[in-house]
Amino acid sequence: MVRITEVQKHTRADKKGIRAGDVLISINGNEITDVLDYRFYLAESVVVIEYERLGERKTVKIEKGEYDDIGLEFETPLMDAKHSCKNGCIFCFIDQNPEGLRESLYFKDDDSRLSFLHGNYITLTNMTDKDVERIIKMRFSPINISVHTTNPELRVKMMKNKRSGEVLRYLDDFKNAGLSMCGQIVLCREINDGNELLRSMEDLSKLFPNMGSVSVVPAGLTKFRDGLFPLSDFSKEEAGAVIDAVDAFAEKMLAEHGSRIFFAADEFYLKAERPLPNEEYYEEYPQIENGVGMLRSFEDEAAFALEDLSSELKSSVARTVSVATGVASYPTILKIAEGIMKICPDLTIKVYKITNNFFGESITVSGLLTGKDMREQLSDLPLGDTLYIPKNSLRHGEDVFLCGMTVDELSEALGTRVEPISEDGYEFVSSLAQN
Repeated sequence: MVRITEVQKHTRADKKGIRAGDVLISINGNEITDVLDYRFYLAESVVVIEYERLGERKTVKIEKGEYDDIGLEFETPLMDAKHSCKNGCIFCFIDQNPEGLRESLYFKDDDSRLSFLHGNYITLTNMTDKDVERIIKMRFSPINISVHTTNPELRVKMMKNKRSGEVLRYLDDFKNAGLSMCGQIVLCREINDGNELLRSMEDLSKLFPNMGSVSVVPAGLTKFRDGLFPLSDFSKEEAGAVIDAVDAFAEKMLAEHGSRIFFAADEFYLKAERPLPNEEYYEEYPQIENGVGMLRSFEDEAAFALEDLSSELKSSVARTVSVATGVASYPTILKIAEGIMKICPDLTIKVYKITNNFFGESITVSGLLTGKDMREQLSDLPLGDTLYIPKNSLRHGEDVFLCGMTVDELSEALGTRVEPISEDGYEFVSSLAQN
């Protein structure tokens, strides 16, 4: 049972007399406990809603389109609290956060419902056999799974949860049920790499085509690791060896199945100082949200935008703007900025590489830049009329950096307009070239 916090005006539920404060009990006789129940049982053309008001149970019948909503809203999108993570992963990024951040940044979620709603990756350790049966019954997929290793004993060691190994059997349950999955392996140096990585890829390949793609990404290590499991970054040569191992296995899968399945993250290519593969290699970018092919996609989108820009009539208005970016993406952003300036000679773009002092210099991605580092490193530099910052460095849906600084506060500190800019290459070029 869940409490209804709002009923949208003029909707089917409103017209049937359901009100805020009522408690939703069941739909078509099925108990409603969370958003999965609600969405699944609501997908009928006729629904019987049982609810409670001030201790009195009421029932209404609603006719609608099969997938139409009825206008109910609840306290949270999940209709109850997020399920917190019960693991103690040796590479957990949240454990490496400094003190003094907002409380929400220390919450670890491992909620299977968020996998379906928002694409979050889950470890399966929070799930029971009953949960798996419900997912299979409801046909929810794809299921995004943080695998890390298929060695049960090693998985327990890495995740510090005694269930970590045994829940791997759910992968076969999902496959046998015909559900689709995406996998992720967070690679830790001298822990689950080398032969353990080969074992994991071999095991996961047996789940194809249900396991459609798997990303191999390096563990992010901040400077706040005192008292945590000793981990170290991959060297240039070691990063190259990871790429070689993943590519060799992926080529075998391509020959056998028509798909590489396994992809190494961009960070490995940058660390190894190797060129990124071409667009075709990434097979429509199934793992782009995990940083696989993100730079290649960005570069190609920017190239299309530059072609369009070169065919347009340019304004002669002189202006200067600046771009703040992370160490990893700096060469790419600089190259694109130079391309824009060749087409727009009256436009000056200054690209500034921001070192991540907040989390540590080993963190090079733009998505973890902070306003604090930008303020400290840009305060005495010419920024022009606008400073463009990576949009993904802000909390989703907010104008706040991980350090707690807002975009307006950064703008005031630097004395110039600050504008978040899209990670889409075409929009990036278009934003910089505008007058």
